[in-house]
Amino acid sequence: MDTHDLRLLANRIRRRDLQAVYEAGAGHIGGEMSVTDLLTALYFHTMKVDPAAPLDPNRDRLILSKGHTALALYVVLSEKGFLPKEEIATFLQHNSRLNGHPNRVKVPGVETNTGPLGHGLPVGVGMAKAAKLDGADWRTFVITGDGEMQEGSNWEAIMAAAHFGLDNLTLIIDHNRLQQGARLEDTNNLAPLPPKLAAFGWTVLEIDGHDMDQITAALSADNIASGKPTCIVAHTNKGHGISFMSDNVAWHHKVPNEAQYKQAMQELENAQ
Repeated sequence: MDTHDLRLLANRIRRRDLQAVYEAGAGHIGGEMSVTDLLTALYFHTMKVDPAAPLDPNRDRLILSKGHTALALYVVLSEKGFLPKEEIATFLQHNSRLNGHPNRVKVPGVETNTGPLGHGLPVGVGMAKAAKLDGADWRTFVITGDGEMQEGSNWEAIMAAAHFGLDNLTLIIDHNRLQQGARLEDTNNLAPLPPKLAAFGWTVLEIDGHDMDQITAALSADNIASGKPTCIVAHTNKGHGISFMSDNVAWHHKVPNEAQYKQAMQELENAQ
């Protein structure tokens, strides 16, 4: 899929996500809008995954450590064929397997349960180390939020990944500058992130996380430096694509009313 088609697909995924949040009356729509382009590029351009064999031992792995944006992952998985598209309508309903955080026991394509922040990257380090021990060539990708990088467990994992030379591991930081209730800079400002990761021995790339050309280029295996894990710092906007949500901390966990829903849907449709 070329970058033009990826952009169109990401827009469709945003619209389905918006509809599902509105109908369910809950969701983390701001962060879902910021991570959609990254997830779209991973599943439809970069990763080796097969919906017909979700547990193929040679598959690439993706851990969405910012698990509160599970809905964006569910919509991507449905577009890829891991889930029936009509199942998205059950999001957060009674007995639905599409919960507010992803569950690997219930949802095919989910590699590990996430929700408590700071857990995804340590699990990803374990996966990447396992691949090295097996002599396997599959890759592990982990997406974290920038606020999530305040968790000390991430920095322990960063040290371990560099120590073990996990060049099959790629960390993608969804750097939208906002976290629950406040801006990153007003909470515990980690920016700038690239020199910190580089100081720990990682290869670091810095991109516009909404530019498909930059995203796909950064995810390429051509950027892997032997013996060094890779970090992609993706500059994004919370609520991307919707004017009144974009870069607005209030939309971390909020549901649009009818007028806002119609406006947001129209803006996304016009952006195609």
